[in-house]
Amino acid sequence: MTEQAPAAVATATRPAVVVDRVSRVYGHGSAAVHALQDVSFEIAPGELVALVGRSGSGKTTLLNCIGGLDRPDEGRVVIDGREVSSLDEAGLVELRRDVVSFVFQTFGLVPVLSAAENVGVPLRLRRTPTPQREARVALLLELVGLSGHAQQRPGEMSGGQQQRVAIARALATSPRLLIADEPTGQLDTETGTAVMALLRAVVEAEGMTALVSTHDPLMMSLADRVVRLADGRLVDA
Repeated sequence: MTEQAPAAVATATRPAVVVDRVSRVYGHGSAAVHALQDVSFEIAPGELVALVGRSGSGKTTLLNCIGGLDRPDEGRVVIDGREVSSLDEAGLVELRRDVVSFVFQTFGLVPVLSAAENVGVPLRLRRTPTPQREARVALLLELVGLSGHAQQRPGEMSGGQQQRVAIARALATSPRLLIADEPTGQLDTETGTAVMALLRAVVEAEGMTALVSTHDPLMMSLADRVVRLADGRLVDA
């Protein structure tokens, strides 16, 4: 029993996310843009990390590399022990379907679908049985405070309500990692504050890990830790 204890501890404390010396370059020669340069940090399971930096600092590129939407030129990304940067296209599809979910500032909702139908889209893609799907959708809409808006379409909702639907949709498949890229970028201050507080609450309620890029001081204060980028380099983690 005692011989197995160190392995058990190692598994329990394994980082949710490892970014190991990641670099990403766009273009060649004198026109090359070094979007990321030798970036390394880890995120613990259940941790909410705010990714901070000026426009052009490399935040979106880093999020895309972590979430499998882009590949680093050097280094590696590991999520729950799975090396994202070495996955083939089928593996990346599985990663984005089952492990990682995204929230963007543009919401990305389907205009002709109701709030409930939008939240249920990822579950339909997984062929989740209807009773289970409907129960999960109802739970998530309640979690984001939109139970009374289930049948409304995006065009009938405010920007803050649409972002709440987008968050609920991102949570539908119980991802282990939530990646949010400037989720309050199109919202007014009051609405953005409410969405930031909601993100903190749902991360705790769902027991997931989250990485959120933001300029918002409130999100930084709500985060467990702040990671700062400047000109593609890590300056504070």
